[in-house]
Amino acid sequence: MKITITGKDLKATDAIKEYAEKKLNRIEKYFDRENANDVEVNVTIKNEKDTQIAEMYIYTKGTSYKAVTESKDLYASIDKDIDILEGQMRKTKAKKEKMQRDSSLKQITISGDEEKVIENEVIKNAFYDVRPISVEDAKIKLSEKTGSIFYPFINVDTGKVNVIFKLKDSKNFGLIEPSN
Repeated sequence: MKITITGKDLKATDAIKEYAEKKLNRIEKYFDRENANDVEVNVTIKNEKDTQIAEMYIYTKGTSYKAVTESKDLYASIDKDIDILEGQMRKTKAKKEKMQRDSSLKQITISGDEEKVIENEVIKNAFYDVRPISVEDAKIKLSEKTGSIFYPFINVDTGKVNVIFKLKDSKNFGLIEPSN
């Protein structure tokens, strides 16, 4: 992390710098080790009337975090900023993990920025309640299901699994039946 500490109307002493750097170590766990050098932290401390204000801005690839607090004690302001930033980062990390978990497309990253999509894999499962119905009833069920292009069912006439589907650019249907 690249940390810059500046003071406005207040001198950034060595003790204040060391304290801020020590507290900023708490948030390092939210960054990848290889990307830690790309993280920029700007800390501004200032004095307005009776209050000490600490502003912290963190910039990383595509994301920025900000915390501004004021207190009578500068060290308390720094502590509160760290708490706020850590909460923001925890929330962002949880969102990213959820998006990765919910992703239905598997990808592998190859060296650099190239991405290769894994092919010939089952990437989504759909479950259907297959019941014995007539072909006419299956057409009605398929018409009722918006967005569906096929409907599996057990044909009451043959007792075998069939699939009825909508033909492209047509109001007609196709029927898939087993040959044996």
